[in-house]
Amino acid sequence: MSLAFIWTHTLAAVLAVAIGGVNLASEKGTARHKALGWAWMVMMVFVTVSSIFIRELNAGGFSWFHGLTAWTMFCMVVSIVALRKGQVRTHAGFMVGTMIGAITAGVFALMPGRFLMEVFGG
Repeated sequence: MSLAFIWTHTLAAVLAVAIGGVNLASEKGTARHKALGWAWMVMMVFVTVSSIFIRELNAGGFSWFHGLTAWTMFCMVVSIVALRKGQVRTHAGFMVGTMIGAITAGVFALMPGRFLMEVFGG
């Protein structure tokens, strides 16, 4: 896998978590919240789709990370559908859960033998 590709995925993930964190801490329902929400969604679509092509575990096959990718995509769709139906609590729950999942994936990306751990001297 190209290092540039992995770096692009990583930077997009960091940006998505930053945008999501700001949005979770901001006032809900405002134009700013909606704009940040869509920016977050675009970044997360890039992050999830690009993660499908990163197969450094399992000798090039799919790993449990790809299960998290599928779950994240599902949660993002459910969140949008819920919001369109006026189910704000469901939307909020799935968005918080997706952020927790993104942070968890980042933590596990720092496991020994993974690219980021090697970058940071592990």
